[in-house]
Amino acid sequence: MMNAIFFYRIGNFFYKKKMKLVSKFFDALIFLVYNSYIPSSCKIGKGTTFAYKGISVVIHSRSSIGDNCMIGQGITIGGKHGSLNPPIIGNNVYIAAGSRIIGDIEIGDNCIIGANSVVNKSFNSNSVIAGVPAKIIRNIIE
Repeated sequence: MMNAIFFYRIGNFFYKKKMKLVSKFFDALIFLVYNSYIPSSCKIGKGTTFAYKGISVVIHSRSSIGDNCMIGQGITIGGKHGSLNPPIIGNNVYIAAGSRIIGDIEIGDNCIIGANSVVNKSFNSNSVIAGVPAKIIRNIIE
């Protein structure tokens, strides 16, 4: 199925093979077709998908997203001015539409981030996170 993650995987393959010009072509293709910035240099784990084929998603070029995550439309995963490191997202994380994850932070595994949340600090695994600024709404018991 043709979506932003499909083109990202192709671009990431060429990026890892040091064929950066070809990978930049796929970055541009994603931008033109899906109005998203999903660079081939970021790390997105296996099984991770984008809602609505990845419309309006912005991801920092050095971000790391774990396996089996669901990323909603209109989200931003980006750095913060003055901070050198971008966000690191764990495995099995659901990021709802319109969320912003900003700064040198880590989101643990099995978290749910509510719609339109602004996450600017790190959170442990198994948490439901929501609000502006985001806070833990509930812990998920396994």
